Amino acid sequence: MTAKLLASATLLISAATHGACPDFLNQDYRKLHSTESINLCEAFEGKNLLIVNTASHCGFTPQFKALEAVYQQYKDQNFAVIGFASDDFKQEDAKEAKAAEICYINYGVTFTMLAPTAVTGADANPTFKALAAATEAPGWNFNKYVVSADGKQISYFGSRVKPDDVKLTRAIDALAAP
Repeated sequence: MTAKLLASATLLISAATHGACPDFLNQDYRKLHSTESINLCEAFEGKNLLIVNTASHCGFTPQFKALEAVYQQYKDQNFAVIGFASDDFKQEDAKEAKAAEICYINYGVTFTMLAPTAVTGADANPTFKALAAATEAPGWNFNKYVVSADGKQISYFGSRVKPDDVKLTRAIDALAAP
């Protein structure tokens, strides 16, 4: 059995034995430029997700605008976008207040943004460790993972795939279909 297949099987077994929410989503994270923490399972129960590793000073940072548009388009269809700010590629602002300003003011982000956390390597947070094991680890900022509400289906899209690319929106639509 390949490592990725074994990791996917582990994710499925974990989800089946611990209810509808898989362990890799049953995590607490602090919101960007806030003292408030959220548990992904509690906050996004029953929702399909688009999970993205972000950075405020990256060439792909303008994707925030399209991510927000995708969020607005699908948010009433049991769907949410979660941005994981990260400085793994040395492009996140050192000050969370500035990173928050870039997201919320400059790009009008209303979807959930989380405080900077590691998304690659041994220090990656549990959510990104599982996403990488099931698909690919982020090779840069703005990698996108479409995740079914039960965590059993995960599709990966690299940095160059824009949030409104038909390949990505088809993956979202496929999860929303009855």
